[in-house]
Amino acid sequence: MKNLFTGLLFAALWASASAATKFGIQSVHPLFLSNVRFFLAGALLLSIAYGIQKNKLPTTQEWKQLAIYGLLNVAIYLGCFSWAMQYASAGIGSLSTATSPLLISILSALWLRRSIRWQEALGLLLGMIGVSCAVYPLLQNSYARWEGIVILAVSMLSYAIGTIYYSSRQWNLSLIAINGWQVLFGGLWILPITLLVTNWSTNQYNTAFWGSIAWLAVVVSIGAVQLWLYLLRVDPVKASLWLFLCPIFGFIYASWLLNEPITVYTFIGTGLVILGLSIAWKKKS
Repeated sequence: MKNLFTGLLFAALWASASAATKFGIQSVHPLFLSNVRFFLAGALLLSIAYGIQKNKLPTTQEWKQLAIYGLLNVAIYLGCFSWAMQYASAGIGSLSTATSPLLISILSALWLRRSIRWQEALGLLLGMIGVSCAVYPLLQNSYARWEGIVILAVSMLSYAIGTIYYSSRQWNLSLIAINGWQVLFGGLWILPITLLVTNWSTNQYNTAFWGSIAWLAVVVSIGAVQLWLYLLRVDPVKASLWLFLCPIFGFIYASWLLNEPITVYTFIGTGLVILGLSIAWKKKS
């Protein structure tokens, strides 16, 4: 029962990132929003890691690994995700995150030079068809643009590569320390671009901005990630199944908070993505 509640809470919180980002970018530039989020989350996590847990500092090799991981898993992944929310609906953002386990599976096969199973290929095909189906009416009604979909694809690809990179390296730091440093490095990576492209005169530091920052940094980057790590420790296979619920929560938030439409295409597309994921993640018999 505890794991059921934890899984549902994780999916609900993780899926809320798209809607929270949508609110935030109405007030400030997407990359500025990301930078503030990263630095705040990094400061909080590192305060726990070194103020309470008394972790040791990373080694020279770990500094390099953290910088690369922060580039892939934070700067490109979340930076592009925030940028894409200018051109795509919050619901599509949530739907895209559910495809990440499949991308990781495909890329892992290429990385390890093993043959891709037919279940993985079929799952990828169904996932692409499902996303296209869900996106179609939103493109027609200007709730999404193709550039947003392309940027989301880059975001998900970077997350998948970052996950494989993380799992292929030796780490002697605590999970909180790793998360804190990679988030901080992610903020540092995109800071020059943020300073270059942000129109400071249009930024509005209002309630919507600070509410979005607080939610993304504390609830999503810290709270949801800690729930995810707990689920991974209990059962990595079952943990991935909770990602299937993210599109459902995501479309509910998008409709309720942002008045984005939910159509028959939404249900069909989400169903195809979930079907594709379930087929691809079936164990070999």
